[in-house]
Amino acid sequence: MKQFFFPFLTWLGLVNFNTLKADFFAGLTGAVVVLPQGVAFAAIAGLPPEYGLYTAMVTPIIAGLFGSSLHLVSGPTTAISLVVFSTISRYAEPGSEQFIQMVLTLTFLAGVYQLVFGLMRLGMLVNFVSHTVVIGFTAGAAILIATSQIKYVTGIPIPKGESFLHTWVDVGVGIGATNLYILAIAGFTMLSALLLKRYLPKMPHLLFGMIMGSLASIAIGGAQHGITYVGEISGQLPPLSMPDFSLASLKQLASGAFAVALLGLIEAVSIARSIATKSQQRLDGNQEFIGQGLSNIAGSFFSSYAGSGSFTRSGINYSAGAKTPLSAVFAAILLGIIVLLVAPLAAYLPVAAMGGIIMLVAYNLIDFQHIKHILHSSKTETSILATTFFATLFMELEFAIYMGVLLSLIIFLMRTSMPNIVDLAPNPAEPRHKFAEVSEYGLKECPQLKLLRVDMSIYFGSLDKVQRELACIAERQHIKHVLIVGESINFIDLAGAEMLIQEAKRLKSLGGGLYLQGAKNKVYDFMDRIDFVEEFGEGNVFSSKEAALQSLTKRLDHRICATCDKRIFRECAKLPGAKTA
Repeated sequence: MKQFFFPFLTWLGLVNFNTLKADFFAGLTGAVVVLPQGVAFAAIAGLPPEYGLYTAMVTPIIAGLFGSSLHLVSGPTTAISLVVFSTISRYAEPGSEQFIQMVLTLTFLAGVYQLVFGLMRLGMLVNFVSHTVVIGFTAGAAILIATSQIKYVTGIPIPKGESFLHTWVDVGVGIGATNLYILAIAGFTMLSALLLKRYLPKMPHLLFGMIMGSLASIAIGGAQHGITYVGEISGQLPPLSMPDFSLASLKQLASGAFAVALLGLIEAVSIARSIATKSQQRLDGNQEFIGQGLSNIAGSFFSSYAGSGSFTRSGINYSAGAKTPLSAVFAAILLGIIVLLVAPLAAYLPVAAMGGIIMLVAYNLIDFQHIKHILHSSKTETSILATTFFATLFMELEFAIYMGVLLSLIIFLMRTSMPNIVDLAPNPAEPRHKFAEVSEYGLKECPQLKLLRVDMSIYFGSLDKVQRELACIAERQHIKHVLIVGESINFIDLAGAEMLIQEAKRLKSLGGGLYLQGAKNKVYDFMDRIDFVEEFGEGNVFSSKEAALQSLTKRLDHRICATCDKRIFRECAKLPGAKTA
């Protein structure tokens, strides 16, 4: 129970001088990396730059201490920043006091959703959301982010609040108004960052790009050529804040907060699992939900906006040799110290350089390799990818998330609603005449007793497929006795049990019967709870194949057996008409 409420107790015993040293240097690396990212992500969210830094100071500490991953680093992320902007910008002017107030409320609500999901032990629900949804949404978000920065890296005047298509129409119309000085600063910033990443990949290339862009702007006298600057960032630690708890605000932001919460959980758990496969760590999805929820709830009272796990910072954290979540705590503390020292220098950072950095961040969001793999390997996953991607570009962002998740769930249900039903027969090549697939081995079948194996589950979604198969056997193959070999049935729900009872009665009325053999223990346990066997027929459920065949061969029409040339069961040797040695 202590580990549920205080999960850091599970790894606190690992801490020693060596782990502290490793975590400190990993945290220092993370603090340097997140400095430019925090400023860029806040700009994407429509917030003053310092709010991205506040988020990078508060959420990693809470999420690290109350989550389950040893290496996940939380904080501001690109996708969530875009959803925050999309949700709040329709109600308030970005950057205004009202906008900030609503963002804090949105963050609090998202944290509450996440915490409730964790306390209700719903961590496994993330398993039902295709990772393709995240890839499609992220790719679409990357293009939206790049589009939003066009006016900052070109100087083309584009009205606020323009849609994706209208923005590019404005770019085409106003391309002649491009400010070449602004474009040059943005291009030089991106080139500097890319060159450093190419030749010194361990260095903070985004920070380097910002510095080079600032120096270039100073060198050419940027203000004289229409270049604007970010302005001085408030050099202080996260101040206290208060979300708006009015009923009107909570109702207004409830839907958007749910989308933020869902996206944040999918991001965090996906990233944590990805790193856990390398570190050989077992994760607790429910605890991760709790950690993310508490971090956002706490963050809303310390001037932070919604955060989640960061793939870049988490990957760097692991690669830098972090041993425990203290690395995330060190990163947050060291970032606070850095901000106090360098915040005034933001007055020399050109908006064009910031736009260039955000462009690079957006490009790196697109997982080209995974997208290519999806397009070549699965039409179903491709449909999920395309739906989420285009919905992100042309619809409200939270609706795009819901659509992608809904589509992935529908496809999951479609797959489980079409269980594979296989014809079986004894294989004479096996010593004990083990059941094998008829189509694979070309086996003979009994003309009176059908053997079936149902792969997956018999539940409300798969009833139609199972019933149609049983009807086909009776009506077209004229077989009235059907034995379902249940070794591959994962579960049977109440609707499935009622269907089996109904089919058993129907076949009995035709002079045959429906039988079940070899179900899993949890299936039998469920049957006991609902008194299934009493209605299905106590003599129709068997524990072994031998017992089933010994009983069922006696129930067949022996007049047909007398002239049958199949005789695939060893029990057939005892029936009338059998050839004697």
